Amino acid sequence: MDAELLELQRQFEFAQQAKSSIRLSDRNVVELVQKLQELHIIDFDLLHTVSGKEYITPEQLRHEMAAEINKSGRVSLIDLADVTGVDLYHVEKQAQQVVSENRGLMLIQGEIISESYWDNVAEEINERLQECSQIALAELATQLNVGSEFVASMLEARLGTLVKGRLEGGQLYTPAYVARVSAMVRGAARGITVPTNLSVLWGTLQHLLHEMDGASGVAVESSFFQSIFNGLVKEGEVLGSLRAGVHWTPTVFATAQKECVDSFFSQNSFISYDTLNKLGISQPVQFLLSRYPEGLPMITAFAHPSLIEMLDSAVEDAIERGSWIDSLSILPASFGSQDASKILSLCPSVQLALKGNKALILGESYVFNNGFVKSIYDCMEKEMDAFSLSGSSGVVLSDDSKLVKEVKVRNDSSKSSEVSNTGNEKKKKKGKSAGTKTAESIPDDDDYVPAKSKKNQRKGKDASSNQVSDTKTGAKKDLAKDDKINVPSEEWVTQKILTLVPDFEEQGVEDLQIILRPLSNYMRPMLINYLKERRKALFTENTEKMKRLLDNLQKRLDESFLNMQLYEKALDLFEDDQSTSVVLHRHLLRTIAASIADMLFHNLDMHNKLKNGIEVEESQSLESITLNSAERIALAKSFPGSLTKKALAVVEALEGKRVEAFMTSLREMAEESGLLLKKLDKKLERSLLHSYRKDLSAQVSAETDPVTLLPKVVSLLYIQVCSKALQAPGRAISIAVSRLKDKLDDSAYKILTDYQTATVTLLSLVSVATGDEEDCTSDRILSKREFLENLMPALKGLVLNTSQS
Repeated sequence: MDAELLELQRQFEFAQQAKSSIRLSDRNVVELVQKLQELHIIDFDLLHTVSGKEYITPEQLRHEMAAEINKSGRVSLIDLADVTGVDLYHVEKQAQQVVSENRGLMLIQGEIISESYWDNVAEEINERLQECSQIALAELATQLNVGSEFVASMLEARLGTLVKGRLEGGQLYTPAYVARVSAMVRGAARGITVPTNLSVLWGTLQHLLHEMDGASGVAVESSFFQSIFNGLVKEGEVLGSLRAGVHWTPTVFATAQKECVDSFFSQNSFISYDTLNKLGISQPVQFLLSRYPEGLPMITAFAHPSLIEMLDSAVEDAIERGSWIDSLSILPASFGSQDASKILSLCPSVQLALKGNKALILGESYVFNNGFVKSIYDCMEKEMDAFSLSGSSGVVLSDDSKLVKEVKVRNDSSKSSEVSNTGNEKKKKKGKSAGTKTAESIPDDDDYVPAKSKKNQRKGKDASSNQVSDTKTGAKKDLAKDDKINVPSEEWVTQKILTLVPDFEEQGVEDLQIILRPLSNYMRPMLINYLKERRKALFTENTEKMKRLLDNLQKRLDESFLNMQLYEKALDLFEDDQSTSVVLHRHLLRTIAASIADMLFHNLDMHNKLKNGIEVEESQSLESITLNSAERIALAKSFPGSLTKKALAVVEALEGKRVEAFMTSLREMAEESGLLLKKLDKKLERSLLHSYRKDLSAQVSAETDPVTLLPKVVSLLYIQVCSKALQAPGRAISIAVSRLKDKLDDSAYKILTDYQTATVTLLSLVSVATGDEEDCTSDRILSKREFLENLMPALKGLVLNTSQS
């Protein structure tokens, strides 16, 4: 066998050394190889080298790659491509197969590394670790040009064998160093006696290590300390509890904490949550319930059931005595009102009293006997009766009601003052004008205002009744809309309670408000409800009064307004004389118009009071009332809603110079009030003039005073001659007489002017009758009076004959 092999080798060597007579070029060789591959004579893969002059099989390439890896243990694929002369693509492809066939190899970041290489690296790392006690993984990863995670996984597999150390937080430590640090952590942890944040402790240990080892010392991460500490806790070398990983509570502190809580709770039968928070117990309720299952968790404290028994006996005694008690005065000072409320709800006597309606709890901590509260309420209800009828000063009223009260007071005082001052004012006026009287000196107070005719009253009756019915409906609607009611304020109720129960003052100023406010808040809604019911009852009683008041107002307003329209028409006769027209307009506004406005204001004010449940004497609506401008404004402002604006316009028109403005504003106010004003037509005008003429004729016939006769005669003449009802003041009589010159014959006009001149002279003599000249003046006065009395029949005959004809 060996001889045959040797023979074959010699033949092969001879064949190689023999020179061929035929030489092939590189191109021919390539074509030949391709032809052999096509004929499947060469049935395996061939790879070109980078030079393109050689062929290599994949098996040979893998063999050469494995040889290079065995030399150094770590080769990059790029280096392998250079060594084998094959393209990097083929090298990468074959590298994956090489690594997959050999478990001792690994392909990492373009490098093939063997396990033996890592074993050698691990031995080198161990030697270095023993020299410097600590190595950072980041430093190793940089040196080895691999990731830190890979270095950590490589070292973890060799810890305790090739590498003698401990891996923590990205650092590799020697066992001696770990033991040293463990001793420091153990000592520091055992020295802690209060709850501590371990992060602070680790910072302190890091600083201590830095001072001990200097600048060349090992940098220790907090996670290393934490890992050692967790191991010590698990082994029982350090006693305590760890919360959230960093909050450490040593057992010695927990024991002292529990002993302190037990001591305080056993002595006082309660403990506040603030106390437990100061002791470092973050969840006091859970802590206390775990130790005292029979205890009662409150809002601010934890109580023993014995506190309920103590409070229950005190409350039961107060209820039986018909009094009240503040539970906070029995409970510890740290308890709040909410705590007191919760404990009261657990007291058996309180539960029975509340169920039997014998007591009530106010302000969370105050327990009142129901009889005690009812006695106070009954007294205050009587105060409400007085208020609802007359309006008590102790109640906060609305602004409108205050104005109405002020107007009422001023009306009463103004009436009495006017009665006492009327005589003095007349004398002063007469004294100032002594010796200078003319025809304008006849006093305005003596002006004649005719009475309303019965015929006019009958004619206006049907219209007014229809208007009143509409007004009643409107009034009821207004009442439904007006829910405002005068109610007692909280301050008023509080003051009344303090007056009825002076013992509350013993509580002190601050405590006084605390006890009175809940009691006031409890009673005030009841008092307001009582007032509402009382108001509703009063309104029911006042309904008929309101109906009669509106009926009477509509009738009187119809009569007055028709007469006003009649007098207004007479003003047209003097429009060409501006000064006289102004005097006549102002006179009509001050007399007839003011009377109508005062009547309307007064009756609407009474209606408003009745509507709001205020008792009013029905006879007041029939009284004649005189108001000044300020009182009218006050009343106008007391009216509800837009009626105030309309009423103020009426007051403003009364102060003006034109009757037309007053008539317009009066119509608007009446319409706003639900009242209707009749318009004067021709038929009514003739009827009124006839009645007016008839009444004046009767009064002229019966008149015996020569001075008073003149204005009546002038008014009657204007009806006879001009068919106008003239209302003229004393100073306008002379102008009115002069306007009749063309209407009367000469004899009649002479009688009228003589009488007017004699009347003016008589009034002038009366005004200057003083001192030594009194006797002489009296004779002249008597003479003039006799003259007028003698002329009276002729003057009466002048108008009465015409009237009869």
